[in-house]
Amino acid sequence: MSSPHVISLGCRLNLAESETIRTLLSDRDTIVINSCAVTNEAVKQTRQAIRRARRDRPGAELVVTGCAAQIDPQAFAAMPEVDRVIGNAEKLLYSAWKADAPVMVQDIMAVRETAPHLAASFSTHARAFVEVQNGCDHRCTFCAIPFGRGNSRSVPAGAVIDRVAALAESHAEVVLTGVDLTSYGPDLPGSPSLGQLVERILAHVPKLRRLRLSSLDGIEVDDRLFALLTGEPRLMPHVHLSLQAGDDMILKRMKRRHSRAESVALVARLRAARPDIAIGADLIAGFPTETGEMFQNTLALIEECRIVHAHIFPYSPRAGTPAAKMPQVEPEQVKARAARLRAEAARVRDNWLQSLVGSTQQVLVERPGDRGHAGNFAEVRLAPNEVGEIVSVKIVDVQDGKLIA
Repeated sequence: MSSPHVISLGCRLNLAESETIRTLLSDRDTIVINSCAVTNEAVKQTRQAIRRARRDRPGAELVVTGCAAQIDPQAFAAMPEVDRVIGNAEKLLYSAWKADAPVMVQDIMAVRETAPHLAASFSTHARAFVEVQNGCDHRCTFCAIPFGRGNSRSVPAGAVIDRVAALAESHAEVVLTGVDLTSYGPDLPGSPSLGQLVERILAHVPKLRRLRLSSLDGIEVDDRLFALLTGEPRLMPHVHLSLQAGDDMILKRMKRRHSRAESVALVARLRAARPDIAIGADLIAGFPTETGEMFQNTLALIEECRIVHAHIFPYSPRAGTPAAKMPQVEPEQVKARAARLRAEAARVRDNWLQSLVGSTQQVLVERPGDRGHAGNFAEVRLAPNEVGEIVSVKIVDVQDGKLIA
């Protein structure tokens, strides 16, 4: 019998949950596609992954789960390659994998709890991922993810600390993940903040060498979290911000809660307090009603904030979202603007990488042992080392967008 295989698409939260699914499957001859629905392209890639997986393993059970499956379960159930569809809430329950119902998808908006899903290990990854939050209470006009993940809910700090402590025995770095990570806590007794959670993890898990945070909403970075991001050496100098745009009118139409000036000011404060910090950001090209001048404001934000880890998304209308009903930018224009954002991001990133030549970096070694990521999340090629170790290396060159040690 073939071993189970989980194909994880999309965010780090999906990656973390895929490890739990792999554990729940035990030795079943099953392929699981853990899908993404952040864009129409992501849904297309999910369908492609399903067809490819069926060709590769024609005799295996094929199950689709994740956000795309949660939002449109019947569409995936209708695919001839698919045996079962399991929802986002059900995919982390042993009972769902023991059942044989062709579609198991409940109303995600009715889910009120989440848990630090107890995957046995992240043996195939150099770093481990811990879900501390799920869902989102905000309704950005372009985003379908709340319909796939439900409302915001947090994992109690004690459970998170226990999970991190267990992982710290085998992993030098742990990443905290969530759909809207900075909204952690209001639904828990005492309304703890993300900053308080990070403080408790660092205090109670002294063995943990590196802690990293996934995407943050800058408007929710309070003084406690800011102090940790800029002053705690075990918290990596890498902040990925959910900016989405650099024009105030577009931000308003997106229903974002920050202004351009607030984003620029936050990044300036972060850099002033911790000069080695690396800034990442999500940016959308061609949002409905975006004029050339509005686009230029977003383009300029990359240099102004020195965004060195840019995730560029060409806007695609998601059914059921308010933005899908707004006046659309021509698809070719959207594609061209995304290409310009990527080119500018590549230029800023290359300048940053060149500035690191001659520096010494602490690198977490990843498979197969000749590469890894520094604390600032720059990718580094290095001499073969033990996977999972943290090694100190001097950077001597940059090649193909990677540091060479």
